Amino acid sequence: MKIVISACLLGVRCRYDGGDSRNDTAIKQKETDELIPVCPEEAGGLSTPRPPAEIVGGDGDDVLNGKAKVMTADGTDVTEAYLKGAQHALQVAQSHGATQVILKARSPSCGCGDIYDGTFSGTLTTGDGVTTALLKRHGITVTSL
Repeated sequence: MKIVISACLLGVRCRYDGGDSRNDTAIKQKETDELIPVCPEEAGGLSTPRPPAEIVGGDGDDVLNGKAKVMTADGTDVTEAYLKGAQHALQVAQSHGATQVILKARSPSCGCGDIYDGTFSGTLTTGDGVTTALLKRHGITVTSL
Protein backbone atom coordinates (compact mmCIF):
# COMPACT_ATOMS: atom_id res chain seq x y z
CA MET A 1 0.00 0.00 0.00
CA LYS A 2 1.19 3.56 -0.74
CA ILE A 3 1.01 5.86 2.28
CA VAL A 4 2.01 9.51 2.41
CA ILE A 5 3.77 10.27 5.69
CA SER A 6 5.24 13.28 7.46
CA ALA A 7 8.93 13.24 6.58
CA CYS A 8 9.90 14.14 10.16
CA LEU A 9 8.42 10.81 11.36
CA LEU A 10 10.95 9.02 9.16
CA GLY A 11 13.84 10.94 10.71
CA VAL A 12 14.12 13.82 8.24
CA ARG A 13 15.24 16.94 10.07
CA CYS A 14 12.47 19.23 8.85
CA ARG A 15 10.73 20.19 12.10
CA TYR A 16 10.42 23.88 12.91
CA ASP A 17 13.33 23.56 15.37
CA GLY A 18 15.60 21.79 12.89
CA GLY A 19 15.05 18.41 14.50
CA ASP A 20 13.00 15.38 13.54
CA SER A 21 10.17 13.39 15.12
CA ARG A 22 11.55 9.95 14.28
CA ASN A 23 8.96 7.32 15.11
CA ASP A 24 9.89 3.64 15.28
CA THR A 25 6.33 2.58 14.37
CA ALA A 26 6.56 4.64 11.18
CA ILE A 27 10.04 3.34 10.38
CA LYS A 28 8.86 -0.26 10.82
CA GLN A 29 5.90 0.37 8.49
CA LYS A 30 8.42 0.73 5.64
CA GLU A 31 8.73 -3.07 5.77
CA THR A 32 5.15 -3.60 4.57
CA ASP A 33 4.10 -0.38 2.83
CA GLU A 34 5.54 2.12 0.37
CA LEU A 35 5.96 5.32 2.36
CA ILE A 36 6.05 8.63 0.52
CA PRO A 37 7.57 11.36 2.74
CA VAL A 38 6.31 14.92 2.62
CA CYS A 39 6.85 18.02 4.74
CA PRO A 40 4.00 20.44 3.99
CA GLU A 41 5.75 23.31 5.76
CA GLU A 42 8.93 23.03 3.71
CA ALA A 43 6.86 22.40 0.56
CA GLY A 44 5.04 25.64 1.32
CA GLY A 45 8.34 27.51 1.20
CA LEU A 46 9.23 27.74 4.89
CA SER A 47 12.83 27.23 5.96
CA THR A 48 14.20 24.82 8.52
CA PRO A 49 14.65 25.86 11.21
CA ARG A 50 11.77 28.34 11.39
CA PRO A 51 9.84 30.11 14.14
CA PRO A 52 7.15 28.00 15.80
CA ALA A 53 3.66 28.59 14.43
CA GLU A 54 0.12 27.88 15.59
CA ILE A 55 -3.35 28.36 14.17
CA VAL A 56 -4.93 31.46 15.68
CA GLY A 57 -8.71 31.75 15.67
CA GLY A 58 -9.73 28.17 14.94
CA ASP A 59 -8.38 25.08 13.24
CA GLY A 60 -7.32 23.92 9.79
CA ASP A 61 -10.88 24.00 8.45
CA ASP A 62 -11.17 27.59 9.59
CA VAL A 63 -7.89 28.44 7.83
CA LEU A 64 -9.19 26.83 4.63
CA ASN A 65 -12.38 28.88 4.98
CA GLY A 66 -10.45 32.14 5.57
CA LYS A 67 -11.68 32.44 9.17
CA ALA A 68 -8.36 31.76 10.94
CA LYS A 69 -4.67 32.34 10.30
CA VAL A 70 -1.41 30.52 10.94
CA MET A 71 0.88 32.83 12.86
CA THR A 72 4.40 32.50 14.22
CA ALA A 73 5.17 33.26 17.85
CA ASP A 74 6.68 36.60 16.74
CA GLY A 75 3.45 37.61 14.92
CA THR A 76 4.32 36.79 11.31
CA ASP A 77 1.40 35.54 9.20
CA VAL A 78 2.49 32.31 7.46
CA THR A 79 -0.99 31.23 6.36
CA GLU A 80 -0.18 31.26 2.64
CA ALA A 81 2.82 28.96 3.12
CA TYR A 82 0.64 26.51 5.06
CA LEU A 83 -2.04 26.57 2.38
CA LYS A 84 0.56 26.03 -0.36
CA GLY A 85 2.12 23.14 1.58
CA ALA A 86 -1.27 21.52 2.18
CA GLN A 87 -2.03 21.71 -1.54
CA HIS A 88 1.34 20.10 -2.28
CA ALA A 89 0.62 17.22 0.14
CA LEU A 90 -2.77 16.69 -1.49
CA GLN A 91 -1.18 16.58 -4.95
CA VAL A 92 1.43 14.07 -3.74
CA ALA A 93 -1.25 11.82 -2.25
CA GLN A 94 -3.45 12.02 -5.34
CA SER A 95 -0.59 11.46 -7.79
CA HIS A 96 0.44 8.30 -5.92
CA GLY A 97 -3.11 7.05 -5.43
CA ALA A 98 -2.63 7.14 -1.66
CA THR A 99 -5.85 6.99 0.33
CA GLN A 100 -4.11 6.91 3.71
CA VAL A 101 -1.82 9.51 5.21
CA ILE A 102 0.11 9.44 8.49
CA LEU A 103 1.01 12.88 9.81
CA LYS A 104 2.79 14.37 12.82
CA ALA A 105 0.49 14.90 15.80
CA ARG A 106 -0.34 18.39 17.12
CA SER A 107 1.30 20.28 14.22
CA PRO A 108 -0.50 23.32 12.76
CA SER A 109 -0.18 21.67 9.36
CA CYS A 110 -0.26 17.95 10.17
CA GLY A 111 -2.12 17.66 13.47
CA CYS A 112 -5.08 15.29 13.46
CA GLY A 113 -7.67 15.66 16.22
CA ASP A 114 -5.56 17.84 18.52
CA ILE A 115 -3.54 20.97 17.74
CA TYR A 116 -2.06 23.75 19.83
CA ASP A 117 -4.61 26.45 20.60
CA GLY A 118 -2.86 29.50 19.10
CA THR A 119 -1.72 31.00 22.42
CA PHE A 120 1.81 29.52 22.30
CA SER A 121 1.25 28.27 25.85
CA GLY A 122 1.48 24.54 25.07
CA THR A 123 -2.29 24.14 25.46
CA LEU A 124 -4.01 21.66 23.14
CA THR A 125 -7.46 22.04 21.63
CA THR A 126 -9.62 19.83 19.46
CA GLY A 127 -9.06 20.35 15.76
CA ASP A 128 -7.00 19.47 12.71
CA GLY A 129 -4.04 21.16 11.07
CA VAL A 130 -4.33 22.79 7.65
CA THR A 131 -2.95 19.84 5.65
CA THR A 132 -5.08 17.33 7.56
CA ALA A 133 -8.22 19.38 6.97
CA LEU A 134 -7.56 19.64 3.23
CA LEU A 135 -6.80 15.93 2.86
CA LYS A 136 -9.96 14.98 4.75
CA ARG A 137 -12.02 17.25 2.49
CA HIS A 138 -10.78 15.12 -0.40
CA GLY A 139 -11.73 11.81 1.21
CA ILE A 140 -8.26 10.81 2.35
CA THR A 141 -7.97 9.02 5.69
CA VAL A 142 -5.55 10.78 8.01
CA THR A 143 -4.05 9.41 11.21
CA SER A 144 -1.31 10.88 13.37
CA LEU A 145 1.72 9.71 15.30
